Amino acid sequence: MKLYQIQNYIFSILAIGVIYACNPSARPNQGKDPQILELMSKMSVEQKAGQMTQITLSKFHEDGNLNLDLLREAIIDKNVGAILNTNGSPLTVAEWHELLTAIQDIATKETELKIPVLYGIDAIHGTSYTKGSTLFPHNIGMGASRNSDLVSQAAKVTANEVRASGIRWNFDPTLGIGRQPLWSRFEETFGEDVYLTSSLGGSAIKAYEEDGLKNITAVASCMKHFIGYSTPQSGKDRTPAYIPDIQLREYYLPPFETAVANGTSTVMINSGEVNGVPVHASKYYLQDILRGELGFEGLAVSDWEDIIRLHIRHQVAATPKEAVKIAVNAGIDMSMVPTDFSFYNYLVELVNEGEVSLERIDEAVYRILKLKFDVGLFDNAYPEAEAIANFGKPAYADVALNAALESITLLKNEDNVLPLSKDAKVLFTGPGANNIGALHGSWSYTWQGDNESAYNIGTLTLKEAMIEKIGASQVISNAVADYNNPTNTNTSFVKNNAIKADVIVLAIGEKAYAESPGGIDDLTLDENQLQLVEAAVATGKPVVLLLAQGRPRIISSVEPGVKGILNLYRPASQGAKATMEILFGDYNPNGRQPFTYPKNTGDVVLYDRKHSENYKESEPDTYGLGGFSPQWAFGHGLSYTTFSYSDLKLDKTTLDANGKINVSVTVSNTGSREGKVAVELYVTDLYASVTPGEKRLKKFKKVGIKPENSTQLDFQIAAADLSFINQNSERVTEEGEFTLMIGDQQENFFYKK
Repeated sequence: MKLYQIQNYIFSILAIGVIYACNPSARPNQGKDPQILELMSKMSVEQKAGQMTQITLSKFHEDGNLNLDLLREAIIDKNVGAILNTNGSPLTVAEWHELLTAIQDIATKETELKIPVLYGIDAIHGTSYTKGSTLFPHNIGMGASRNSDLVSQAAKVTANEVRASGIRWNFDPTLGIGRQPLWSRFEETFGEDVYLTSSLGGSAIKAYEEDGLKNITAVASCMKHFIGYSTPQSGKDRTPAYIPDIQLREYYLPPFETAVANGTSTVMINSGEVNGVPVHASKYYLQDILRGELGFEGLAVSDWEDIIRLHIRHQVAATPKEAVKIAVNAGIDMSMVPTDFSFYNYLVELVNEGEVSLERIDEAVYRILKLKFDVGLFDNAYPEAEAIANFGKPAYADVALNAALESITLLKNEDNVLPLSKDAKVLFTGPGANNIGALHGSWSYTWQGDNESAYNIGTLTLKEAMIEKIGASQVISNAVADYNNPTNTNTSFVKNNAIKADVIVLAIGEKAYAESPGGIDDLTLDENQLQLVEAAVATGKPVVLLLAQGRPRIISSVEPGVKGILNLYRPASQGAKATMEILFGDYNPNGRQPFTYPKNTGDVVLYDRKHSENYKESEPDTYGLGGFSPQWAFGHGLSYTTFSYSDLKLDKTTLDANGKINVSVTVSNTGSREGKVAVELYVTDLYASVTPGEKRLKKFKKVGIKPENSTQLDFQIAAADLSFINQNSERVTEEGEFTLMIGDQQENFFYKK
């Protein structure tokens, strides 16, 4: 070789080295697990497409029985790598183990590459599809608890019981912000506030995964539904949302940022569309924001049937095959198909035709296989017998009880009607009085949660719990289990029996529902229930309402005549007991509204409203502060004792970019009963380049205080707590004056860079 040829060769080698050093994308496998790459090198296009395919369990059942031939067709012939769901009813732990063993036997013993199947489940407020499991209040109630530790405890129990069932992937938590109360999945949110949702959702993710995914006390979490799903303009599930980029980044993105920072393994995608673009089809949301800005590296799974819906609903794809092409190229790694092999078939064709690149497929399959390695399926694909001991521990019921107790919110207590005396004669009726589903809501042993026979033996209704608390002789009730039975709203029963009672208690609200079947056109409570309340008020006896509901149903027409109101939300398995503990004074309520409870269905103005929303033009050119007039504000919640705030102190009045303000406040129990109180710190930006909100929740702590005692609570505020999204869609903290508020105390301070 001549000298100039040697020099050119050396130069070429050096140039290649520089390119690889300066351009990480030129080294796509750097930092990846060699054993996963080795496995992928052996996989055909068909085997890779199968890994990206998720099928529902009912596909493999005939006449209610598992058909192993159908299962073999999926796993062997179609290379299916993921399964989800149940066949419509919950299974025992033993039945789950038998099912999963059959699945993994086929996957690991009868296929060429012996890749285990990844099983996923919706265990969103406890292990929803396993008999004998513990169910917790829905997120909307957990938001009312203002207790991150309780959220962590509930998630840890759920992880234990899901893993004990043999399942290692849980489709939870929901991180959408509940700012559209018509939405039928409102109960799955932590409420309307971004900081509250970020804090509680982040706590759940840590609890699910912090022990390490191979541990029998952990499951892979799934932040959902990315992004904008919770605010459909119409209020109907899976319909369009219109969210300006400033709002998207200010309110909807932060909980997902927190989830990624806390190590969530997977993400489920919004079933709807944002600003006219289905999220399943959006490279902007799935690649630029999710991968690029948030730095998420885990598995992205579609929601139920949402890829084919790009064709049949959204109509952005002319054919089902084009829908697959659009979704996969946008960034979907796994399709929850869920009832056929169309995704698999189309994807194989698209790769062979060059419409979907092999690099895109490899990217998705790597994430899927990595999750399977992470959760230990390649170490042991089968249900772990040692995990069974973590199922159904007596202590779990205590966690569920505490969660219900701390979530239930006392909205009204006129004349101190509550707590009731245990000697009182109580007339108790209403649709929710003897119905288990109303206390649990969606995803409770069945999808809709309305199958009373599916609940654990011993699960109490409110009526049963009341009788257990004060005795059958003290309870006058005609309530039956069927929520819609006219007996439950029989006004004649109330009128004829009121004379025998000291107080009338009505359990009203909503039956159990999930997703689209729970859609409504009006937040106003059903007319027959309002008439029941009116009849009770007309008797002259004090009336107390128990609201078992997943969203705020409007009761403004009857509220003035009612003496006491408890918002139960969906308190779940220990909800009936918790309600009676509070109703009869054995526990002091301390929940706070996680949403603004509207007075009128067309007047949904949220707590962090813009200042202009405070005003109302009652007459031409005559303005008053009537623009914000909810039934109950965000953060509202009464107690059987009283608390006062004093000595709010800031250790400095000027904050800089790298500093912190230490905040202290004294909270005193000025009443006669011990109680807990959620202490909330709000900040108002007085002037900003984008109109600031009235106030924003920035910190909260819950503390128990004995009568005539005080405690000092400490908080810290940093520059990041004052930030917002500016007109360029950038998060900034601007110099200026701020007001910090805790209770009735407030102090001003300044931020200077």
